[in-house]
Amino acid sequence: MFHVLIIHEVESYPAWKAIFDNAAGIRKAAGEESYQLLRYDTDTNRIVHFSKWYSLANARRFFESPELVKIRKEAGVKAPEFLYLDEIERGVL
Repeated sequence: MFHVLIIHEVESYPAWKAIFDNAAGIRKAAGEESYQLLRYDTDTNRIVHFSKWYSLANARRFFESPELVKIRKEAGVKAPEFLYLDEIERGVL
C-alpha cells in the first residue's frame, strides 16, 4: 500500500476544511482510498493530511497538478511539504 503525508499551515482551518471536503470526489477519482487529518497540538492551523493511495504515481500526478495548485491557493495553504511513502510493514501491539 502507498501513502502520502502532507504537512502544511493553513490560514484558517474551517475555510481549508470546507474546500478539502468539497474536493473529496476528485481525490477519490484520483485514487485516494482513505485519509486521516491531524493537527499540531500547539498550532491549530498546522495540518497533517495522511492518506492511503492505490498508486504513488497517481498521487504525485494529482497533488502536483495545476488544478490542485489552484485549489491549495484558494484554501489558504502555505508551503506544503509532500512525502510519498511505500508501506513496508504494519503491526498492532
